[in-house]
Amino acid sequence: MIGGAQAPAYGEVQMPVAAAPAATLTYSGDKVVITGSVDNLFKTAEFTGPNRVLKQDRARINVDALALTKSFEQTRIRMAAAAAAKDPAKAKSSDPYVAVMPRPIEVASIDPASSEALRAIDSSVPMPAAQSGQLAYAREMAPVTSFDTAPAESKYSERDLWCMAQAVYFESRGESYRGQVAVAQVVMNRLKHRLYPKTICGVVFQGEERRNACQFSFACDGIPETINDQKSWAQAQEIARKVTDGELYLTEVANATHYHASYVYPDWAPRLKRVTKIGLHVFYRFKTRAG
Repeated sequence: MIGGAQAPAYGEVQMPVAAAPAATLTYSGDKVVITGSVDNLFKTAEFTGPNRVLKQDRARINVDALALTKSFEQTRIRMAAAAAAKDPAKAKSSDPYVAVMPRPIEVASIDPASSEALRAIDSSVPMPAAQSGQLAYAREMAPVTSFDTAPAESKYSERDLWCMAQAVYFESRGESYRGQVAVAQVVMNRLKHRLYPKTICGVVFQGEERRNACQFSFACDGIPETINDQKSWAQAQEIARKVTDGELYLTEVANATHYHASYVYPDWAPRLKRVTKIGLHVFYRFKTRAG
């Protein structure tokens, strides 16, 4: 017979098969010693149990979250009572859980717009005002600088905005957007400072009559100011408007009043406090008594 189940032929005597000896597993130091049949070893209690199907088919317990939280209700009430005993004001509350609510954090704050303490540090720098929700290039919680204390006649005629856009375009159009905002912010910081003219155009073109000795190099370098990149000019105009409106403000630039290209080191730099570097421009502010 080919294939199928095999059986002893008629008349054959089937010899009994000796049972495999029992297997044991022992340890000799850090070595494992197996005695007897390995097959029998894996049939012992150490190697038997539910298979994977049975393990995955276990009953899942559906937890009632609401019922579970209610089980802690009495504990919360006891905690509230213990806390209320230490705080008579809370003991009067009709809410049994009021005592276990965290106490709000109270922070002593200073109104920067009216603080005499801050103004005493250096009255020449712009003071931060209430935070703007439109801060595009600062952390959301950072304060903005208010330039509202500048004289009314210096603020923000079409000519002022044109002068600001000129400074942004000719001083930094090769920089990133942030780098251009930083230059405009320096102009506004100078506008506020007592050492500089009180109009934006006065700040931008201060000293233009002195060849290569003015405040912003484009104004006295002898090169005609020709706007040949309309896209960059439109961006400069946008930055001029947004910076003067307080919509854009860089916290890292803060009250910087000076900057220079990173490949030069002017003689005035050691006398000022370096605040940051953006692109190829390094920014400085006046030193105060605190440094």
